[in-house]
Amino acid sequence: MNILVTGANGFVGQTLCPALERAGFQIVRVVRISTRYEEISVGEVDGKTSWGRVLNTDIDSVIHLAAKVPLTEEETEAADSYHRVNTLGTARLARECAARGVRRFIFVSTAKVLGERCDEPFRADDPAVPGNAYAISKWEAEQSLRQISAETGMEIVILRPPLIYGPGVRGNFLRLLQMVDRRIPLPLGAIHNRRSLIYLGNLVDIIRLCLTHPDAAGKTFMVSDGEDVSTPDLIRRIRSALEHGGFLLPVPAGWMKRAGDFLGKRPAIDRLTGSLSVDSTPVQNELGWLPPYNMRAGIALTAQWYRQHKLETRS
Repeated sequence: MNILVTGANGFVGQTLCPALERAGFQIVRVVRISTRYEEISVGEVDGKTSWGRVLNTDIDSVIHLAAKVPLTEEETEAADSYHRVNTLGTARLARECAARGVRRFIFVSTAKVLGERCDEPFRADDPAVPGNAYAISKWEAEQSLRQISAETGMEIVILRPPLIYGPGVRGNFLRLLQMVDRRIPLPLGAIHNRRSLIYLGNLVDIIRLCLTHPDAAGKTFMVSDGEDVSTPDLIRRIRSALEHGGFLLPVPAGWMKRAGDFLGKRPAIDRLTGSLSVDSTPVQNELGWLPPYNMRAGIALTAQWYRQHKLETRS
């Protein structure tokens, strides 16, 4: 099978493409600006992108990773910039794929199309309540894909991961690694919440399965490592993987929220102390998928990368 991967040089794409090649797939790597001979540049991804050159290679399936993503929860940009790339860009690519006979289109969305917090694990059929421009743009892209599929018959698979971590991670998870590594006391010891995450290797594995599994067509799946952790437990696991001491301060969540109000950081505190978990049992039951890495192994591999990355940046 010939597989086109957009965003091939990104966090997920850099691991996904070699894994698919090892599994016997032929990969067409598509990026915004190519820096390696095996990459094909298409420029900016939006509603005007021309995909004809890369779709002229008898593509069987497309994995659409390219997206505009906030590096931190606090990052804000004009909603139009997310809509242009994530919504219009996705719809443009999907329509060209359908017109050229692409069989299946896999779209990596986000669990946050369902909201920022939940009391019970999110399920794929829960009402969408996207809370920021990024999540709204992904939800609008999902809707466009379903319409295109209904009109053309192209198979659509939508994956909604929570926070993705693994070698090469950036954003808030990297910041957390750095704070734990520096043994900074964190006021999170009294937090009782539930957070779902997915290790990069697990996300790559479910994408690979969705390329060929007949029961994936037309489905939307919540995907995760299959176990939830509280914020304090996550920090303890990172601390153990980094072989560090350090401690958590048992500051009550109410105090933290009042401090957030005072500092103008209440939304960030709410995300830190709140729950966001997903129910990944449907993808396990319907596709027979089991994550190849448990969370302990995923955090250990991420910590190993972090230590090596730290050494390389110092040299």
